[in-house]
Amino acid sequence: MALPPGLPVIDHHCHLSPDGEGVRAAARFRAAGGTHLFLATQNYARRPLTTPDDYRRQYESTESLARRVREETGVTVYVVLAPYPVDLVEAAGAVGVPAALEVHRQALDLAGRWVRDHRAVALGEVGRPHFPVDAAVEEAGNDAFAHALAVARDVGCPVVVHSADLDPPAYRRLADEAARAGVPAGKVVKHYARQRAAPTDTAGVVPSYLARRELVREAIDDPAPWFLETDFLDDPARRGAVLDLETVPRRAKAIAEAPDGSPERLWKPFVESVERVYGWRPEVAEGGGR
Repeated sequence: MALPPGLPVIDHHCHLSPDGEGVRAAARFRAAGGTHLFLATQNYARRPLTTPDDYRRQYESTESLARRVREETGVTVYVVLAPYPVDLVEAAGAVGVPAALEVHRQALDLAGRWVRDHRAVALGEVGRPHFPVDAAVEEAGNDAFAHALAVARDVGCPVVVHSADLDPPAYRRLADEAARAGVPAGKVVKHYARQRAAPTDTAGVVPSYLARRELVREAIDDPAPWFLETDFLDDPARRGAVLDLETVPRRAKAIAEAPDGSPERLWKPFVESVERVYGWRPEVAEGGGR
C-alpha cells in the first residue's frame, strides 16, 4: 500500500556535518521517500567552544548545510539551534566555569535571535549534562537550562530537550520546570525518547521517539503530538549512528503496508504534531519535498 497522497515524511531530529555525508545523506533520505528534516546543529569543530563567535560560525555552517540540502535535494529543512549541553562541560575545562556559562548564555541568546529572524524554528538541543560533574558545573548547567527556557519563552518557540530517559515523574518535573519559566509543556520536546510513554504519563511534554521498529509499532496509535526521529549523527567514524537517515521513510512505508492498521495513522506524527507544536502545517511540494 502506498503512502497517503500529500503526506510529508518527517525526521524530527538529525544532524548533518560538513565533514560527513552531508547533502549526500539527505539525498538518500529523499530517495527513500523522506520529505522534511529537522536539522539540529552540533559542534563541528570538535573542540571546546569558548567564544560567541565559535557559535556564530557553527550556526552559519548549519544554515549553509540546510540551504544546500534544500537546493540540491528538494527536501524541506527546518533548522534547530542551541549550544549542546556537554559544550558547557568542555568549555568549563578550558576557560573555567563562569566564562563557559557566559558564552553558553550568549550562544542561547544568539539562537533565540535566529528564531526571531526566522532562520531557525526551535532551540535545541538544550538541557543539562546527564552524567556526573562537579558541583560548580552542575550549578552552571542548571543556570544554562533555565536561560534556555527563558529564551524560548521570550521568543515563543519550542525547546528540544536533551536529557536522560524520562519516566512519568521525570516528565512531570520537566513540565513543571518549563511551566515555572513560562513555557507550555506542549512546546517542550523530549528528544531521543527510547521508550513509549502513555499520553497520560508525559504531563504534556512531547516525545520525539527514536524510530526503532518496535517503538514505532507501540506508539503509532497514540494521539498527537509525538514525533519520529533518527538522531542521525553523520559521523564518518560512526557510520549510521544513531539510526540511518533512511529509517523514518522505511518505518512510514512499513506502517502504510501493515495489514493491521491504516496508513492514515501517519498523519499524527508528520502533520498534526507539527501543527500543534510548531504552529504550521508541513506541505509536500510537487515532486516531494520543497
